[in-house]
Amino acid sequence: MKLNERSLAFYATCDAPVDNAGFLYKKGGRHAAYHRRWFVLRGNMLFYFEDAASREPVGVIILEGCTVELVEAAEEFAFAVRFAGTRARTYVLAAESQAAMEGWVKALSRASFDYLRLVVRELEQQLAAVRGASGPALPLPQPLPHPLSPTPALPSAPALAPPLPRWPSALPPKENGCAVWSTEPPPPPPRRRTSAPHGPLDLAPFARLHECYGQEIRALRGQWLSSRVQP
Repeated sequence: MKLNERSLAFYATCDAPVDNAGFLYKKGGRHAAYHRRWFVLRGNMLFYFEDAASREPVGVIILEGCTVELVEAAEEFAFAVRFAGTRARTYVLAAESQAAMEGWVKALSRASFDYLRLVVRELEQQLAAVRGASGPALPLPQPLPHPLSPTPALPSAPALAPPLPRWPSALPPKENGCAVWSTEPPPPPPRRRTSAPHGPLDLAPFARLHECYGQEIRALRGQWLSSRVQP
């Protein structure tokens, strides 16, 4: 597997939260001596540095396919990270306390994708069991009526009230960003009721109306002319 060193260094020292971090004693590959290193766990990658202030990791352990188990070693609170295969390397680490060792063993055991896959499978089985025990699903609530849907007529509405216009049951389709309405003409507006006749002139012919109003106009004009003749 080829890894980009710059990308790994950035990922190891970025500001994202870590899954676990702390000092561990790491046993050397060729020598039996233990070296104190600062370890940082991010996802399924275990980085180790010279100290906590280092900005570049010394190495990284990819935790896929590994098993974490306790071992008997010269150092107290020791555990091992083993990989399958005859030529695979085993990393022996030691914590500074019993609580730190238990925390690291738990965190490293949960770091691989194989563990996450088992957790997801277990959760799916529990969800299926809960759904089977709960019986049939409850019916979904009915949606509220659309604001443009037809309004049902009330039984107590007066008979002489004009009918409301019938709105479309759904929004019209759009063509080139503009709404395209149906070719059916819209309903005509309610016709206004004419007022009832309230006088004798309402039923009179036009000639009689002209004569009545003309007499009033001639009388007013005569008064105006007489006022201009007087000094």
